[in-house]
Amino acid sequence: MKVTINGKEIEVKEGTSIIEAMQQSGDRIAHYCWHPGLSVAGVCRLCMVEIEGNPRVQIACNTMCTEGMKVNNTSEKVRDAVKWGLDFHLINHPLDCPICDQAGECGLQDQYMEYGKYDPEMAEAKVKKHKVVDLGPTVVLDSERCILCSRCVRFTEEVSKTNELGIFNRGDRSEIGTHEGVELNNKYSMNTVDICPVGALTSKDFRFRQRVWYLKDAETVCNGCSTGCSVKTYYNKEGFFRVKPVYNEQVNGYWMCDEGRDLYKFVNKDARILKATVRVNGVQTEMTAGAAAKAANEVLKSASADSLALVLTAQYTVEEFDAIVSTFVNEFKSKKIYFWINNKENFDSFDGLLLRGDKNPNTKGLLKVLEKHGITATWNDLSSGLSSGAVKTVVVAGPENQVVFPDFADRVREISKAQNVIWMQAGKNEALSGLTGNVWIIPTKSYVEKDGTFINHAGLEQKFKKVTTVVSEALTLTEAALLLAGKNLVMPTPTPFMPTNQRSDQVTLEARKKNEFVFRRGSL
Repeated sequence: MKVTINGKEIEVKEGTSIIEAMQQSGDRIAHYCWHPGLSVAGVCRLCMVEIEGNPRVQIACNTMCTEGMKVNNTSEKVRDAVKWGLDFHLINHPLDCPICDQAGECGLQDQYMEYGKYDPEMAEAKVKKHKVVDLGPTVVLDSERCILCSRCVRFTEEVSKTNELGIFNRGDRSEIGTHEGVELNNKYSMNTVDICPVGALTSKDFRFRQRVWYLKDAETVCNGCSTGCSVKTYYNKEGFFRVKPVYNEQVNGYWMCDEGRDLYKFVNKDARILKATVRVNGVQTEMTAGAAAKAANEVLKSASADSLALVLTAQYTVEEFDAIVSTFVNEFKSKKIYFWINNKENFDSFDGLLLRGDKNPNTKGLLKVLEKHGITATWNDLSSGLSSGAVKTVVVAGPENQVVFPDFADRVREISKAQNVIWMQAGKNEALSGLTGNVWIIPTKSYVEKDGTFINHAGLEQKFKKVTTVVSEALTLTEAALLLAGKNLVMPTPTPFMPTNQRSDQVTLEARKKNEFVFRRGSL
């Protein structure tokens, strides 16, 4: 059917609401309670529109489009209705923008700048409510900032289906809270912070750590499990600070799990292997990753194909797997290549929403590469070879996030039976100090430091771009494969924390100016 939005005729599907039609047409509209991933509540009364032939303004979220409907939200009638609706939301809202974590990305500030800019007429004292309410292990509530949009309540009812939250009391004493004896403690709890349009719900992890206008952001693919959620990472020269979901209809919709939000911690410098270490005949030396890989080539080229093995975790890109497997098959003539499967007992589990037992982003990609090269070896074959002494040299592409590999220390002990171990991975792990014999520890790049492709559980190929550089000397598995094969590698000039996919500085500057204006005016 055809409808006209602010003078533009567009075509929409049957059952489309006016607010959805406005999103489709690219028109801005004031709203708080409506969210495309939740049911319609219609409680904020801000998404007012004027419909030709209707004497009263209507809410856009719960009014369906009809054939030939003509709608606008730019008339003085609409703007006046929105302004007074906004005034009611601000009646009891505290004047704490300068100390609020939401400043810079707050829906309330955005709406005020577009529809407000008025002198408040409320003379009565503001209603005081609870502040710094501990809802659970991940979220803190400031009840005074809450505008009762009910998004968080609907999320726990409709998406996580855990029902921890509700609205309690009546009138201007109403507050969001948890039911008695219950805390907000589910595997998707942080989504309530994302969808809160004000600073009422804040993340314990991110709270007071950074101002958002000091952060750059870039999109990538979560490497926490085989779902492969589309996400946005937030960072600056000090490191990464948070991860939030990006809408992807095919994969994660509007949401992501709390486990995936913690993955930024494994890419920051304090969790990373910064320099390669080589221990040969009991003498340990620290060197660059490239030099260590070249030194390892001396051992690899002198090893027989039958004594050489490669162990892969499914945490690297398709391109990296293809490079290193090709190197072993073609350069070293070895097909002793093994898939290190983590979490075997729950590998195929699924919680019905997003979380999967396979804690690798690219299991399908690794299996595809192994099949392409005719690799059929099993872990039992490797265990037998190590026990008998037939396998003397092992190259390992270890996991980026070792927390999801409960058998990490056991695998290290087993692989230590080899005379030579070349272990490549991004993150530190104390268990690696237990490696015996001749050992090469080589730092690799994390998923935010490279371009590549992950194939998720459903076989969907998702390409992603490099976000920034954290450890400039670390290698991709592709680069390591070339060096292990004795080939030269031209390394780019190190540019730590130089963004490659980010918001423009102008956007950041505008956000800062906007907040400074709001703080000076004091209307919030």
